Parts: sequence; C-alpha cells; structure tokens
Amino acid sequence: MRFAIPFALFAVVVAFLAVGLQRDPRLIPSPLIGKPLPTFELPKLSAPAQRVTAADLVGQVYLINVWASWCVACREEHPLLVELARQQQVPLIGMNYKDERPAARAWLERHGNPYRFSLFDAAGNLGIDLGVYGVPETFLIDARGVIRYKHVGPLSQEIIEKEFLTRVHEYERSSG
Repeated sequence: MRFAIPFALFAVVVAFLAVGLQRDPRLIPSPLIGKPLPTFELPKLSAPAQRVTAADLVGQVYLINVWASWCVACREEHPLLVELARQQQVPLIGMNYKDERPAARAWLERHGNPYRFSLFDAAGNLGIDLGVYGVPETFLIDARGVIRYKHVGPLSQEIIEKEFLTRVHEYERSSG
C-alpha cells in the first residue's frame, strides 16, 4: 500500500512522456491562427524610407517568410523560395528578423531575392507579436489579413505543396 501512490504518480508521468514523444516537435501551435496579422509599420529592407503596414497587405493571399542572413537553416530553404517565387503561385513577402541591413541585402544579392519585398524588423518587434520562436518561420495570411497557418523551421517541397499551396488555393477561392 505504501508504494501505491508513488507507483501511480510514476505511471502518470510515463503516460505523459509517451504521448509527448509521439508528437512532431515542429508542430508548435500558434494562438494567432484565425486572428488578424498584428498591426505594424516597418521599413522595407531595400528602401528604408518606404514603410509598410498590415493594412497595405490586405486584399491578397500571401506568405510571410521570416529570415535572417545569420540563419543557417534559411540557406537550406532558400532555393525552394526562389523556385516558388519563379512559379508565381503566391506572393512571398520576406521579414528580415533581428539582422543588419547591409548583411541582409548582401545575402539576398548572393543567394537571390525571391521576395516581392522584405520588411526590416531589426528590433524584432513584429517577430515578437507573431510569436516567432526562431528563423525560419513561414505564415500564410488570407486576403482579409487573417493568419491561417504557421510553419516553424525550414520549408521542404512537400511542406510547400501540402501545407501551403493547398491552403493558398482554398483561400483564394473563398475570397474571390
């Protein structure tokens, strides 16, 4: 009897661990799914005098890809983003996160620029509002400016096709 309580607690801990080990660690739920993109006003990376707000982006389905020149994983997904931009299936907006402007611009010149434009979030304020854990992260925003999907980590061709493009086409049909 004196071992019943410790054994029961041990069984509960083992059960929680078993459930946790079966989950995909990349699936980090976002409380922002289904909510509007946070309000912001940020300069463009390539044109500091030009500022962009969330309201400027309403009316189209698009992806926001959070990246940085210091991010190793960003280099891994970058060729896929360049190809996605070439196919013109969905507008791709970059969000350069906690970076130095010259380093970020040089990185895009060296590796290619798939973005219609990149927001420059040097202080990381929009990143904080979006709940960015690290880079890269990619968000799907619908035509009303609502966050519909979030992927943490580098994209793969499979993720782009199954998780993003399928949803992009769905939200384009529902907004058109």
